[in-house]
Amino acid sequence: MPFRRRKPVGHLERLRAVLWPSMGFRRSLRYLKLRLVRLSASPYSVAAGVAVGVAVAWTPFLGVHIIIAMALAFVLRANLVAAALGTTFANPLTFPLIWAATWELGHVILGRNSDSASSQVDFAAMFNHMNFLHLWAPVLEPMTIGAIIPGALSAIVAYVSVYAVIRGFRAQKHQMLAQQVADRKSALGVTE
Repeated sequence: MPFRRRKPVGHLERLRAVLWPSMGFRRSLRYLKLRLVRLSASPYSVAAGVAVGVAVAWTPFLGVHIIIAMALAFVLRANLVAAALGTTFANPLTFPLIWAATWELGHVILGRNSDSASSQVDFAAMFNHMNFLHLWAPVLEPMTIGAIIPGALSAIVAYVSVYAVIRGFRAQKHQMLAQQVADRKSALGVTE
């Protein structure tokens, strides 16, 4: 194989790469930023799409985050691709935080004691049968209710930050293009 490593990667190195990539997470975040600023939509549309995606990422409906985000983005006239990218906020690193926060907050809002609620629920039997109606009251209802506040707050933060980044990027690009046009005119000796 012409592109094979000289020294094969060991199991420990593979595990480390899964938990912490060699280039760090900065590269992934930079790629996500570049992907967002290159979308050919208004800053509102892109920022609203990301905000919708981030808000939906707090919900416990795994597997349908993108579908829900895209449906909401369509209703709000937000960018669908940005909404799908916003759902990446929910990932294996953030799932424990999201699930614990929404579980606890949902029980607080509903006025339930989360310790007694979790001790009365047979999670193994419930997830074995995967009946939505049996999952709703003890698991999905508190997590859905608990997702409202952190989802709304993180959506506001995402909207403001993405909107500012896109406006700044486009203003800088517009200024750079105007400077290039002025340089070409001066090089050609054209006066206005």
